[in-house]
Amino acid sequence: MSQLITIYTDGSSRGNPGPGGYGAVMLYGDKRKELSGGYRKTTNNRMELMGVIAALEALKKPSLNITIYTDSQYIVKAINEGWLNKWLATNFAKGKKNKDLWVRFYNLYKQHHIKFVWVKGHAENALNNRCDVLATTAADGKNLPVDEGYEMDINNLQL
Repeated sequence: MSQLITIYTDGSSRGNPGPGGYGAVMLYGDKRKELSGGYRKTTNNRMELMGVIAALEALKKPSLNITIYTDSQYIVKAINEGWLNKWLATNFAKGKKNKDLWVRFYNLYKQHHIKFVWVKGHAENALNNRCDVLATTAADGKNLPVDEGYEMDINNLQL
């Protein structure tokens, strides 16, 4: 069995929707990698999910054993309580949001052995707090790109 990869993630938006960002800290043995990015208009849940996606997309090998720590109940419950399987089976019927990111995530998720663990946000967890700093700093960035999955979604068009 391969060595365990530990990932901490967080997402943030300044307003919901508003400018947003994500952060991730990846640990493998004595190696550490930090990732972050932001968008000009998005939601907190999208950024929580983008933190996970960015970390998984940074991995170079399949079939890894991964534990992901997040303060997002949305993500943990979607996986651990089977919500995502229901959303996929119904093609995200009844207005379930973030289909683009959930499908992107699911394609990555299938390639590994992943366990999700919920951690309390803004608490005593130094790595979760570091992800929060990465996410909020990214959300406060200048010239942020468009979150096309959010802004181009017909349900979110503002006339």
